[in-house]
Amino acid sequence: MSTPTTVQELLASMGAAGRRLDQMGACEAGAGNISVCTAAPVELDELFPHTEPLELPWTVPTLAGRTVLVTGSGSRLRDVADAPTATVAAITVQPGGTTGILHYGDDRTYARPTSELNSHLAVHADQIAARGVEFQALVHAQPPYLVSLSHVAALRSTAAFNKAVLRWEPETIVQLPAGIGVLDFMVPGSQELMENNIAGLRAHQIVLWSKHGIMVRSDDSPLAAVDKVEYAEAGAMYEYRNRCMGGLAEGLSDEDLHRVVVAFDVPTELF
Repeated sequence: MSTPTTVQELLASMGAAGRRLDQMGACEAGAGNISVCTAAPVELDELFPHTEPLELPWTVPTLAGRTVLVTGSGSRLRDVADAPTATVAAITVQPGGTTGILHYGDDRTYARPTSELNSHLAVHADQIAARGVEFQALVHAQPPYLVSLSHVAALRSTAAFNKAVLRWEPETIVQLPAGIGVLDFMVPGSQELMENNIAGLRAHQIVLWSKHGIMVRSDDSPLAAVDKVEYAEAGAMYEYRNRCMGGLAEGLSDEDLHRVVVAFDVPTELF
């Protein structure tokens, strides 16, 4: 899957990701948000001809000169494909990283970018500082099986959750070699959630916000990020259904999963 580069390609991938999340029941109404951050030059004037100053909710000097495309607050992710300029904001981060220029289209329907812009900006900045990435996509959504399991107290730890969810399909450990990082419940949009989410996404590609949702990162595209969500959600679905059956199914054993890890040379320490 090639990385999108033009604004049209970026918006198309965001739209495809939003549609897939909607099909999964993971972004009811205006829930969920998507962003991409790119260091490549992006031509915004044709689709986003209007501008206004924007004070950023978090200081991100490492993003200076970069472009961030992000869904607007209250925008339905299922609408991004058909109405990208109505639902997506383009932000060019200014020197110093405290302000940006908001670029928007003629049909803008949102008042401001997503209320979780702080988490998106902070993760983009942290990953750039840590890994020097030129492109990154972030997706936040509420996949129903993953969120349902996060309400089970006994599963609300990284070790317990991964043991439960990774045991149903051999593909899951291959696609998520670091597993899923699990956070306790924290208020949406809060600095507490933002800071813990940053740390979680350093160690994991996907982090579960207990009793709320997930955030997943990809160096390829928004749609590639949603692919990872699908693998995690499938594992959560099997675990949920097994619990509904009284725990009759055994799933893959640790030994089974270790054999998969060896066969596919998976870079993991989980099994």
